[in-house]
Amino acid sequence: MKEYKLQGLSCANCAAEMEEEIKKLENGEKAELKFGSSKLVVNDGVDLAKVRKILKSEGASLKEDEEHDHEHNHGPNMKLLVIISAIIFAATLLLQGILPPLVVTLMYITAITISGYHTFIKGAKNLVKLKFNIDTLMTIALIGAVAIGEWKEATVVAILFGLNEYLEGLGMEKARSSMEKLLKVAPKQATRLMDDGSEQIVAIEDLEEGDLVLVKAGEKIPSDGLVVAGTSSVNEAAITGESLPVEKLPGESLFGGSINNEGLLKIQITKAYQDSSLAKILRLVEEAQEMKTPTELFINRFAKYYTPLIMVIAGLVILLPPLFFSAGWGASFYQGLAVLIVGCPCALILSSPIAILSGITKNARNGILVKGGVYLEQLGRIESIAFDKTGTLTKGEPTVQEVKVYDNERFYTIARSVEKNSSHPIATAILEEEEVQRAEVLEPSSVDTVPGKGVRAVINGETFFVGSEQTLTHLKISDGERQDIDGLKNAGYTLVVVSDERTILGMFGIADEVREESRSLISRLHSLGIKNTIMLTGDHEQTARKVADEIGVTEIHAQLLPDEKVSKVTDLKKTTRLAMIGDGINDAPALAMADLGIAMGKGTDSAIETADIVLMQDHLGKLPNAFKIAKQVNRVVKWNISIALGLKVIALLLTIPGWLTLWVAILSDMGATILVTLISLTVLLIKDE
Repeated sequence: MKEYKLQGLSCANCAAEMEEEIKKLENGEKAELKFGSSKLVVNDGVDLAKVRKILKSEGASLKEDEEHDHEHNHGPNMKLLVIISAIIFAATLLLQGILPPLVVTLMYITAITISGYHTFIKGAKNLVKLKFNIDTLMTIALIGAVAIGEWKEATVVAILFGLNEYLEGLGMEKARSSMEKLLKVAPKQATRLMDDGSEQIVAIEDLEEGDLVLVKAGEKIPSDGLVVAGTSSVNEAAITGESLPVEKLPGESLFGGSINNEGLLKIQITKAYQDSSLAKILRLVEEAQEMKTPTELFINRFAKYYTPLIMVIAGLVILLPPLFFSAGWGASFYQGLAVLIVGCPCALILSSPIAILSGITKNARNGILVKGGVYLEQLGRIESIAFDKTGTLTKGEPTVQEVKVYDNERFYTIARSVEKNSSHPIATAILEEEEVQRAEVLEPSSVDTVPGKGVRAVINGETFFVGSEQTLTHLKISDGERQDIDGLKNAGYTLVVVSDERTILGMFGIADEVREESRSLISRLHSLGIKNTIMLTGDHEQTARKVADEIGVTEIHAQLLPDEKVSKVTDLKKTTRLAMIGDGINDAPALAMADLGIAMGKGTDSAIETADIVLMQDHLGKLPNAFKIAKQVNRVVKWNISIALGLKVIALLLTIPGWLTLWVAILSDMGATILVTLISLTVLLIKDE
């Protein structure tokens, strides 16, 4: 299969019709015409000459042909033709009483031909094929207006329909160009270090895992990798949406597409470009453009029956008044033509795609990947959010939160000496505590793990215990010590007690640290209309309650196994539209089960693949923006549909008293199209919080 970029594609209906025509060609069965990204995917064996002919019939062309073929309907030529036609029309109006009637008529015909011949030719072909669409409506309206001698109205129909078409194309191109800027972040080549120490410029597609590359200041990092040598600050905005640079040292990971701000970096490639984070992002974004929302699918189905229905209504408006109410045929025919123009479904068809594409683009710029318009629409309707706790609301890295010391001389020394060789996260948390790092280090003669309790170590002939409360069974605990133990447990801390064979030396209260943004996140989500925020965790009730109280979630469910999380998500979504947010492999089933799955981008690949929306940051700070954008997109689509249908209904009602004129019809149709296009583009103007 080969992919071609298209030029001049602004009509969704036309795109669907062209795709059907191309599929009828030999070897064209699997052809895809992607309206959102303006691309054509066809088999290598398809006849491109015939493809070009089909595209040209609707004013489109292959990008590779654009230098040789500028006769597309919505490109710069259309703008020029409309301007020339409008100038001739204005001149005709000014000279109407001076020039002979025949010359005036010829000037009107010239103006109509310049801006309307594309529409007329396509509509005439459709009439022959009995295919009824927008072009058919406009062609019949033009023929009718000319037939009854309404030259002014016919000319205005041609000019304004041409302007309509141009503005539609402009709106789609604006949304597409915004998306294309995003796609241009991919670097084109890299400097690969060869075994002999020489440098070679290669295309990024040729890089393989394990290759060493040099990236100079100002250059883009070609693919995901690790810093081997050098230090620098790196701009990861293209991936994560974060504008602040991140300092990178040897051993740290890098995203392809990031920009090296200053020093020279030597990088070992860990993923071929096609498997990199950037390539995955660009793939997801492009696929997202083509996924239709339920609203779009409904509009497309509706438009299929809507156009023939308008033609029937126009026919009734022409026939019924003269036959049953003694109205004049000329007046009824005029009203019928106006109904055809009012009935043009341009605004209705445009009500959704530009807004959806703008929303996906806006989120992608913020490092939020929405895998399709359907998920963007769903995001805007979410009522409740379930969060995994560890690594999502918290950092996923336990830290010492509180310390009780009874033997200051030995407590920190024993803790450091016993835990220094352990890789357990809780041991790491203790070793990172400031006082522990300053303590003396002794070498244990033996260290044994006590299952379910902790560690027993012998230092200088004396036995010490480091672990849970269960290591204290050999001791008599004082009232003060018991009060401290219960206090730390009730506060939701994991308890680590250090003791010898006679006394407790002290204890650590350890907890997973809450992310800074989590404290404001929940209140921001509630202010955006999220009714319930729910924490799902495998931790103990007290630990979960501590985090919940700190950040303000409305509901918690603790001590859940992965399968129990799935059951809980299933139960919750019976009563509310539920999104699930997580980052671990154990969250993937719950993400898939929720109405909408949202994964942290630096989480596991399985969570990212399963999720419908991916946050490329390692935090939830941008999540409220995503909800804000999604809600605005949904509002815009509703407004657009209301405007598109509302103006038409009002205009059609004017036929009852006979007040509908071609001028009113033209203005209602054009006004609706311009309004929905401009309103849709406001999504790109939403300010980030």
